[in-house]
Amino acid sequence: MGHKANICSLDFHPYGEFVASGSQDTNIKLWDIRRKGCVFRYRGHSQAVRCLRFSPDGKWLASAADDHTVKLWDLTAGKMMSEFLGHTGPVNVVEFHPNEYLLASGSSDRTIRFWDLEKFQVVSCIEGEPGPVRSVLFNPDGCCLYSGCQDSLRVYGWEPERCFDVVLVNWGKVADLAICNDQLIGVAFSQSNVSSYVVDLTRVTRTGTVARDPVQDHRPLAQPPPNPSAPLRRIYERPSTTCSRPQRVKQNSESERRSPSSEDDRDERESRAEIQNAEDYNEIFQPKNSISRTPPRRSEPFPAPPEDDVATAEAAKPSPAMDVQFPVPNLEVLPRPPVVASTPVPAPKAEPAIIPATRNEPIGLKASDFLPAVKIPQQAELVDDDAMSQIRKGHDTMCVVLTSRHKNLDTVRAVWTTGDIKTSVDSAVAINDLSVVVDLLNIVNQKASLWKLDLCTTVLPQIEKLLQSKYESYVQTGCTSLKLILQRFLPLITDMLAAPPSVGVDISREERLHKCRLCYKQLKSISGLVKSKSGLSGRHGSTFRELHLLMASLD
Repeated sequence: MGHKANICSLDFHPYGEFVASGSQDTNIKLWDIRRKGCVFRYRGHSQAVRCLRFSPDGKWLASAADDHTVKLWDLTAGKMMSEFLGHTGPVNVVEFHPNEYLLASGSSDRTIRFWDLEKFQVVSCIEGEPGPVRSVLFNPDGCCLYSGCQDSLRVYGWEPERCFDVVLVNWGKVADLAICNDQLIGVAFSQSNVSSYVVDLTRVTRTGTVARDPVQDHRPLAQPPPNPSAPLRRIYERPSTTCSRPQRVKQNSESERRSPSSEDDRDERESRAEIQNAEDYNEIFQPKNSISRTPPRRSEPFPAPPEDDVATAEAAKPSPAMDVQFPVPNLEVLPRPPVVASTPVPAPKAEPAIIPATRNEPIGLKASDFLPAVKIPQQAELVDDDAMSQIRKGHDTMCVVLTSRHKNLDTVRAVWTTGDIKTSVDSAVAINDLSVVVDLLNIVNQKASLWKLDLCTTVLPQIEKLLQSKYESYVQTGCTSLKLILQRFLPLITDMLAAPPSVGVDISREERLHKCRLCYKQLKSISGLVKSKSGLSGRHGSTFRELHLLMASLD
């Protein structure tokens, strides 16, 4: 009765007696926990089922699959109610609105779609996500939707579609989201490491003013946001449940949408799980011995992330009696109110160790450097001609830099068109400009079949330079190239070096052995750098830890 392939998704029925499972065999199965067996199978998807969700009232089941579709199943009738089309990539996640007849779906096509479950049509679509959408979650009161993006949390509304807030969270690729006591908990994993992150939702804008986010900045707000207290569509009717009244799915062919439970099944038998005496509860569930690492028994939420300054943390707490307008957080640092000091001393702002790939302002450039100096006491009025003359001073230099880079790329492109990848990479390395090497590697990384052993001997020294760069985009490209080399050529290199010498003269084998020795020497040099950076936190640390595991066979 089990699946014929790997299980990709699970979800528990809201009343706890059933479990739904989706598999790579394209089937969805409903399991009875008490009977320990499959009670129904749903067929309709053509590819792997990636996500399953029961509706809040337990009547329906939503499924998302790699076939770019979202399907809605009626548990009572045992058949599909509707199929939602519109995504152009595999659908990774679906989520029901906690109250209204609304469904959200996230896909690898970098869009989030909202579906009306009364009219069975799309309500709105949010485009421009920074990467594939893998996890979404509605706020418990249904006022907004949270999307766990690459190293950030985004807060969306759907009628009309808009972005309320963007919070920078260095969790890499978040796997799952949950909300407890006004705090959002995100979990990410890499290899054998699991990391959890906490976002204080009291400091996140969930309704009202639209955040100035590049995803939706070009779209004007068409209408004021709807009142959360006045739902636009039907609300789920949840039947009252107790331990002594189990809910049960009844398989029949009725097309009427109603609860999976029925009067006959509810009265079939009495459950023995009901505890009449409160003292019995403590006797049954209270552990006899103290358990280490158990969280303290209290109702307070998880502690908020530590602040850099205690005074700053105290000042950041809003008063409950005031109507606080939360500021839009900057993508670089979290917003913090200024700390008043008796003798303020301005500290020099140091440049970050790693320059992020996406940033709001150029690194090392200040607008004041391009403007004429103005003395504060006089408050002289700035003349347009003077300002333009100051700005034009650096224009010629910038044009020279861009022209030189364009010329270098044209040189590499001319060699690339001949089909000789090795010569084009050699020409890019000879130019001695890492930006050209990065542009070329980003193209080669998209097709793994372009990599050859002689290409590795040229690229590995450049990868070592990229891993030590202060630019985040350079580090990412270097890590991607190194991972491809390790996966494709490390077994060949180790086998060649461990093999006994051949009998006779084999020119091609000797050349290959020489390349393997050269690659091994370069990889050993890079392994020390990777090991030193594997202790970093966040996305870079997890990437370097993964590379360190791949390079373990070098030792």
